[in-house]
Amino acid sequence: MTSDNDTPAGRLVFEALRAAVSDAALPPDSPLAVALSGGLDSTVLLDAAVRSFGADRVVAFHIHHGLSPNANAWAAHCDAFAASLDVRFAERHVDVARAGGESLEAAARDARYRALDELCDEHGARALLIAHHADDQAETVLLQLLRGAGVAGLAAMAPHRADGAKSAAPRLRPLLRLLRAQLEQYAHERDLSWIDDESNADTRYSRNALRHDVLPVLAVHFPGFRDALARTASHAASAQRLLDDLARIDLDVARSDDEAGALRLDALLAHDDERATNLLRFWIRARGLQAASTARIADMLRQLRDTAATRDGHGLRVDHAGWALRVYRNALFWEPGDSADDPDIDGSAAVQKSPGELLWQGEEVWRLPQWRGSFVFEPVDAPSDDVVGEGVLRAAPLVARSRMGGERMRAIADAPSRTLKNLFQERGVPAWKRGVPLLFAGEALLFVPLIGVNREAAPSAEHGLLRRIIWRPDLLLA
Repeated sequence: MTSDNDTPAGRLVFEALRAAVSDAALPPDSPLAVALSGGLDSTVLLDAAVRSFGADRVVAFHIHHGLSPNANAWAAHCDAFAASLDVRFAERHVDVARAGGESLEAAARDARYRALDELCDEHGARALLIAHHADDQAETVLLQLLRGAGVAGLAAMAPHRADGAKSAAPRLRPLLRLLRAQLEQYAHERDLSWIDDESNADTRYSRNALRHDVLPVLAVHFPGFRDALARTASHAASAQRLLDDLARIDLDVARSDDEAGALRLDALLAHDDERATNLLRFWIRARGLQAASTARIADMLRQLRDTAATRDGHGLRVDHAGWALRVYRNALFWEPGDSADDPDIDGSAAVQKSPGELLWQGEEVWRLPQWRGSFVFEPVDAPSDDVVGEGVLRAAPLVARSRMGGERMRAIADAPSRTLKNLFQERGVPAWKRGVPLLFAGEALLFVPLIGVNREAAPSAEHGLLRRIIWRPDLLLA
């Protein structure tokens, strides 16, 4: 804990740290995690957290990227430093995979935060403390300005961020108003040792170029530039909150009543481009998808307006970050997958998957990896429209096949047979959701996902052992 003879630098750090934790309104004595890289900033943060809250309440997390030949030595240093403070320590190795067009810095940052969130969950940490300071914030605002970022980008790093995954602890940046020089003073007064990442001197990275070549010149001619840029970030954050409030209002109005998580296309397009763009950005973020660039959003909006003008949403597909933006019957929604996935039978280039065959002997789950899902045969006690007798399942080999076109079935026992295309349309199933496996008993069509049991092949069962057939895509399996 702190003592009465703390220095001015120490008091600044302690006051900032305690204020950030207090503002987060955490439960009393809740565990706090510190992201520990081993550099100056995180070294100061961990030392100050232990002195402010006690070692028992603190846990240190180190992320090993493997990008430097010194990475193992850094991890060992962090472990030893945490041990010297009697603090629990956990290390996580990550692979930095770069998506198309993504910088190495961005890929490493994303991998780091995913790992830190996982560690917080595993260790019960109620908040994650990150050691970004005022110089980092100034660099971030300048980088965003130079990239032509919008209001959200100019807001830079928030002192308190809690909009990640539901299970993730909030991220607190208690040092965001302190200068690196003040942290250096604290470290020297406490005789702390830290490591220097050699990549920080490489001016091929844009952030390093700003740090070494631009900011020193700004400091000479505009000594208060850090405070000014911090105010810019604060103003941008306030403006973004207002934009988000407006988007929430528009989202409530535009929600589709028929498709969960979808928007009504006509409600979106009733807005001008600026307001529609704001709603699209917010909706993408609310769905947990990767943020889209301004050009990408503009292209989405252009294609949506063209689709509304031609009243042909079937062909619309905008791929983004492993998801596809689709339209069906005025509902705008995201489907997992991209253009590399096999289109369904109603598309222009249907691909037939290899059939699967099962001699059913009471199995409850039949896994079909080529369709990325499973048929489930759930035992039930009472007959109903979607139930078949076990005798039907045993009478002939079960075969899973792709649609060929023209298949018919009787979805209701006393109704005429209908084509699958008509039944899908009647139930409002978008064409790209129809690429499901058809379940045959021998040569007789038995069950179609999203439609049900074919009563021509399986009359309503009223006696004997019964099973309900369910199709479960992999994403829905527990």
